[in-house]
Amino acid sequence: MTSIDLGEWLNLIVRWTHVFVGILWIGQTYFFTWLDGRLTEEEKAADGAPAQVWMVHSGGFYAVEKRAAPDVASRTLHWFRWEAALTWLSGALLLVIVYHAGGLMVDSGGAAIPTLRGLGLSLALLAAGWLVYDGLWRSPWARWETSATVLCYLLVVAAAFGLTRLLNGRAAYIHLGAMFGTLMAANVWVRILPAQRRMIAAVQKGERPDIALAARAKQRSKHNTFMVVPVVFIMLSNHFPVATYGHAYNWLVLSALVLVGWCAAKVLRRA
Repeated sequence: MTSIDLGEWLNLIVRWTHVFVGILWIGQTYFFTWLDGRLTEEEKAADGAPAQVWMVHSGGFYAVEKRAAPDVASRTLHWFRWEAALTWLSGALLLVIVYHAGGLMVDSGGAAIPTLRGLGLSLALLAAGWLVYDGLWRSPWARWETSATVLCYLLVVAAAFGLTRLLNGRAAYIHLGAMFGTLMAANVWVRILPAQRRMIAAVQKGERPDIALAARAKQRSKHNTFMVVPVVFIMLSNHFPVATYGHAYNWLVLSALVLVGWCAAKVLRRA
């Protein structure tokens, strides 16, 4: 009788979950990015009239209208949040299964990193990444978006260089991807959702929502559309070790992948 490898099945189930809910999250993010762009165009063309986008999909027609203050009292409000949470949770679990429990947490010299030390390193990276990123984009520097973006990229390059000196190439790549994924999920749960709740609360009280809240939430959502493309590149790099994490200058390759991903995201946002 063939034995069942429970570890293999756990890896498969968690990986499938991570990819599937990630598709839902990415698809929803880019759909709303596209929708917002089209509604903005309609607003300009309508000269002050309510913006509306007509769409057709499957067997139905859809009309989506953008409002500054919707009537939420008589309608069901649909939130989009669990895709982000489930993607991050399944990704974190996969990181533990494959790297920490799977023996792939190896330093740049080829020595295995003890589990507790490896977990501590991972948590420290994710926490530090969020604190630096969030602090930067909440600081006065955020008013100069181009300068702040350049600084963020330089910090990413520094992180890529440092990780490839602490960890083996494969672990370094996936940890940078995990950092991006953490920033994206934290954007949703720490910055975007609270702003949306405050806007909805204002509407329910008959007040006009704070435009500044909407702008900050939109900015973080925009950041997510840029970060997700290099995350997908990093996930695929696992299948191309010679060209990516196994390269002598793997940190430069990783830095280039991030930049190419951001450029691709810029094109996708305009599509």
